[in-house]
Amino acid sequence: MTSRADIDVRPIDESEFADWSRAMNIGFLREPTLGEELLEARRAQFVPGRTVGAFDDGRCVATFRSFAQELTVAGGAAVPADAVTNVTVSPTHRRRGLLTRMMAQDLAAAKERGDVVATLIAAEYPIYGRYGFGPATWTTEWTIDVPRAGLDPRWAGPEDGGRIDLVDAEDVRKLGPELHERLRRSQPGAVSRDELWWQLATGAVRFHATFHEPFHVVHRSAAGEVQGMAAYTTDDTWGDAKQPLNTAKVKWLIGVSPAAERALWRYLCSIDWVVRVKSGYRAPDDLLPHVLPDPRAAAVTTQADWLWVRILDVVRALEARTYEAAGALVLEVADAGGLAGGRYRLEASADGAGTCAPTTENPDLSLDVADLATLWLGDESAVRLAALGRVREERAGAARQADALLRTSRRPWCPDIF
Repeated sequence: MTSRADIDVRPIDESEFADWSRAMNIGFLREPTLGEELLEARRAQFVPGRTVGAFDDGRCVATFRSFAQELTVAGGAAVPADAVTNVTVSPTHRRRGLLTRMMAQDLAAAKERGDVVATLIAAEYPIYGRYGFGPATWTTEWTIDVPRAGLDPRWAGPEDGGRIDLVDAEDVRKLGPELHERLRRSQPGAVSRDELWWQLATGAVRFHATFHEPFHVVHRSAAGEVQGMAAYTTDDTWGDAKQPLNTAKVKWLIGVSPAAERALWRYLCSIDWVVRVKSGYRAPDDLLPHVLPDPRAAAVTTQADWLWVRILDVVRALEARTYEAAGALVLEVADAGGLAGGRYRLEASADGAGTCAPTTENPDLSLDVADLATLWLGDESAVRLAALGRVREERAGAARQADALLRTSRRPWCPDIF
């Protein structure tokens, strides 16, 4: 077995991208070898210095990639983020500290660049807490039993004078980016999408051998403004008595108004032959169940952590967001990674603005940087974390005060996987 010191962890150059891609596929239990066409398409994601591999005797055995991203916080501001993805270690090289080395290099570089946070979607829950990441948003998927939903099968149009139109992939690439920008400016937890995202979503660029073109629909208001969009696929399932039993699977759905969301869900539940609609990953407090006359027709089929956040700059992170009440808290933040630890005073004014600075005052709350990330976007309760032993009150009532300041009226949500 090669010693840890003899395994070279470093950014790859472009000539090593095929070997790196093979190692990534192995880590994700996919077919190891990519065809030339797919490999060339994936090169669009290669960024020098941010595509990292671990090499044992010249063979790539672990992978790690990061890219620039923006993350929306409470109040609508966006902070620069280091988005972490494509993290694998080959089964022959587990438990040798390779992920720790790759993560340490990447987070140090992100801190040096001035990123406020790092983000990722965790395939496994236990891995990333030890690097200072905490789950900051959750996601829910519903399966709708359409016949039970209680919708009038004779009418599927929007109720506000708007309309639903089927559109092509080219229309989505034209209309989608601006619509998504409107969504993410108002949705804490949402992240930026680049042009490649839209190309992949519509099949203009393909990273996999099979691509099933989805149907695309757009909601326009009575004034003609695009307010919502969805992509979905369907299967082809029929019962023994020739009755249709098809399922529509939502790949993504965005709406910048409640009317658009209601109209899109009503449309999806009105498609002939469709008896089930799988919602895709939605916010845990999504409107979906209650836009149906019978909310019980929408059964929760997935409930899980989603976006994980690692705070790199406590002052900028706390000053970027807005607050629900006026008040002040002194936080003692522990950070085993040495990137963001310290004692900080947060002061929020009545208009929602916050200021933060290092302090020597006695702390009100003590917590790990991962738990601060869990609280930061406004989804979790400090009182709940205190009950779990993850937050310690140094002053009685401080956790309740933290909830009054930090928690948001609607839960943060990240619509994307990356």
